[in-house]
Amino acid sequence: QVQLVESGGGLVQAGGSLRLSCTGSGRTFSDYAMGWFRQAPGKGREFVAAISWLGGELYYEDSVKGRFTISRDNAKNTVYLQMNRLKPEDTGVYYCAARRTIALIMEERQYDFWGQGTQVTVST
Repeated sequence: QVQLVESGGGLVQAGGSLRLSCTGSGRTFSDYAMGWFRQAPGKGREFVAAISWLGGELYYEDSVKGRFTISRDNAKNTVYLQMNRLKPEDTGVYYCAARRTIALIMEERQYDFWGQGTQVTVST
């Protein structure tokens, strides 16, 4: 099992940047594919970005391509989401997720472990 804790959320003006972090417990963090999801008010949770266990494969939802970057540092048991040129529609609770696999995963239901979420609010 792995426990995940997100941090780095906050309030930012449109056009600004934030970097989210997700730190996992345990010594086998590098065995896990990781993903970021978000949930806007009144909407379901949606995929944002994913990274494979060693970081060699990345995938992004279309609306964040070119603005967001997912990365990981397995020595620190941490995955990051660098968010640039933020828009009001990026507002929501951001969750990280993990599954012990070498595959790259974009589907919410395939993830086994979830963090508690961190709020990102982008003002106009």
